[in-house]
Amino acid sequence: MKATTGITRSADGTEIAFTSIGSGPAIVIINGAMSYRGSHPTEGTVAQGLAARHTVITYDRRGRGESGPTDPALAATEAVQAEVADVAALIDHAGGTAAVLGFSSGGVLALEAVRAGLPITALVLWEPPFLVSADRAPLAAGYRERVQQALADGRPGDAVALFLTEPCAVPAEFVEPMRAEPYWAGMEQIAPSLPNDAAIMGDTMSGDPARLQRYATVDVPMLVTYGDAGLPGFAHAATALAGVLPNATARELPGKDHDVSPEHLVSALTEWLPTAQH
Repeated sequence: MKATTGITRSADGTEIAFTSIGSGPAIVIINGAMSYRGSHPTEGTVAQGLAARHTVITYDRRGRGESGPTDPALAATEAVQAEVADVAALIDHAGGTAAVLGFSSGGVLALEAVRAGLPITALVLWEPPFLVSADRAPLAAGYRERVQQALADGRPGDAVALFLTEPCAVPAEFVEPMRAEPYWAGMEQIAPSLPNDAAIMGDTMSGDPARLQRYATVDVPMLVTYGDAGLPGFAHAATALAGVLPNATARELPGKDHDVSPEHLVSALTEWLPTAQH
């Protein structure tokens, strides 16, 4: 099935590049931190798998890929509002309503979009990276400010390293050799988008499950999925979120850790979406 590409404009005029494939009720796919359409095949593979029954839109979040730039110095509230407005522009392009599939922190952005009143008919989240248990240390205070300072100082590589060592909990001795790898320059290029993801996550990586109460008003049908081979914290986060929401189900999917198997996710969506949207 042939895909088409295009550009829509967000409320502040930022160009948002997208790909559309298929026909039928719309689904917008939101990628997670440091990811965009050209960086990883998962979103595109999922879109292909759903295109027989849905119009599926994948896009580059601002500051990534072919979309316009982001301002890493924005206040947290303004950063979240800007990304929500990007989702609104895509839903408007899709015809006014859409289901949303969000990967990792992209799923948390999807939750914020519903809280903001966007016309979202159903949500599917893959491993929202909340920290609600003692599986690892909480994210230290001031992470977003440290990333912003590194970017303001012209040190995008240090911003990437902070992302990997702090919210991702990759040991520093593993991160340092990555700087010599060919892919590191690409990561530095999209590092200005990192403060947006930090703003979207807010204080939900503190280890306190009570932080998820902010989403208790999100009442659209929701499927919160997680893998069976990943860190136990993702399963704890998914089940804790589903327990807070009035219309959500948590489901374990077979596949790899945080890097989901597209075919299993497509199977889950194909089964669940028709029941959710009736």
